[in-house]
Amino acid sequence: MLEFTKTKKDDVLAYAPFFAEQRTHVSDFSLCFQFMWHKYFAPDYAIVEDCLVLKELYAGKYYFHYPLSRTGDAGAQLRAVAALEEYCRDAEIRLHFTNVPREFVPELVLRYGQDVSVTNIRRWRDYLYTAESFRTYAGGKYSGQRNHVNKFKKNYPDWQFRVYDAADEGALLSFLHEYDAAQRAKGSYLASEEMDEVYELVPVIGRFGLLCGYLTAGGKIVACSIGERCGDMIVVHVEKALRAYEGAYPMIAQQFALAFAGDGVEYLNRMDDAGDGGLRKSKLQYLPCEIVGKYNVSPRRAIDGVAHLPTIRTGRLTLRPVADEDAAVYARLAGDVGRNRWWGYDWREDAPKDAGGAPAPEEGWFLAFARSLFKEKMEMPLGIYAENGLVGEVVLHRFGYRAEAEIGVRLLPEYEGNGYAAEAVAAYAEHAFIKLELERVEAKHYKENARSGNMLLRAGMRRSGEDETYIYYYKTPAM
Repeated sequence: MLEFTKTKKDDVLAYAPFFAEQRTHVSDFSLCFQFMWHKYFAPDYAIVEDCLVLKELYAGKYYFHYPLSRTGDAGAQLRAVAALEEYCRDAEIRLHFTNVPREFVPELVLRYGQDVSVTNIRRWRDYLYTAESFRTYAGGKYSGQRNHVNKFKKNYPDWQFRVYDAADEGALLSFLHEYDAAQRAKGSYLASEEMDEVYELVPVIGRFGLLCGYLTAGGKIVACSIGERCGDMIVVHVEKALRAYEGAYPMIAQQFALAFAGDGVEYLNRMDDAGDGGLRKSKLQYLPCEIVGKYNVSPRRAIDGVAHLPTIRTGRLTLRPVADEDAAVYARLAGDVGRNRWWGYDWREDAPKDAGGAPAPEEGWFLAFARSLFKEKMEMPLGIYAENGLVGEVVLHRFGYRAEAEIGVRLLPEYEGNGYAAEAVAAYAEHAFIKLELERVEAKHYKENARSGNMLLRAGMRRSGEDETYIYYYKTPAM
């Protein structure tokens, strides 16, 4: 079972071994990004198959960052994807991938077939540049940047670029406050939020192993840049300059690259433009070699396209939604605590409580709750009807992302021993294969409940394994 750990802001250091050698060229897979934007995304993390998986809650939905292998093992990442699928089935969470590198999108599309949504939002794409282009600003296409650099050097002949040291913290913060005063005057909420995070970043530069340098003119800091080595690229997280010093921006960008972008650094990732038109224009003027997509991939399950519960007829039975007039019978079936210990779910956890905290549902609550589960696309419950009316229930639930689901069945005590359960399971499984296009129907029962195992075998299922609690079964269209 995949287990996620909640993190505080400083806990992002646990991600460092995975980010240090990553080759995705996605800036989100970096310590600074996770640190600076933690309060917005606050991801939990898990490690499976030696892959890091981040889980974040955003706009009411859970998003799982594509698994990031410590060693770049694509096979391990796919095994981690499978673990995520099972986790979401068990936790009843919808599976949404985010930050999927482009090279892994086809693999996921093939994995899930046509029932998958893929998006790549423009404002969050990263701008990737060759490190060499910033070191040299060579050629006619960079003439503008060269002119600005030359003007800066001419205007400030005493300029210096210095690699940051912990003793420089006070001077760097003073520069940032001066820069900040002008920025906040623009009234940009996002810019103000970013500056708040930059102030928190400065004290951890050494602890996080960040790259930082600053530019002086007349002995005063006029520009700074903070970055982070991730594989064959440096992610430039912070680049600030005083506008009054013309040419300071292209100058700090070049000096930072000259100081740090050697020894196997092939690229600079200067992050996204957040949909800001001016920033987009500026980033494009530096001629990126790639605008790195961050794909969202959302597979859909078979139940997601079902608008109405079906009606299925067999030789003796009709499987259909439970009618309002059968609410009392259904309550007797669903509310029998003793018998439903084999169902694996205790309705008392969700039922309304009385003043003393004891479960006190009205008769119609059971049927209303079952209907709500279908509305929320968690399960497909059907009543089992024989000549005498409602005799039980058969349910498809735990829908997965590889065209699979689990089936369960329960009967009123007076109707057991007639073969109704096996007949209902076989019929609903057949419907699932033909109409829902499932590839696998699964089932399980408690080890102590041997009668359920015999019933599943009569329904055409095969035993697939066991653990300390359950014995497992499956059926495919070919069986």
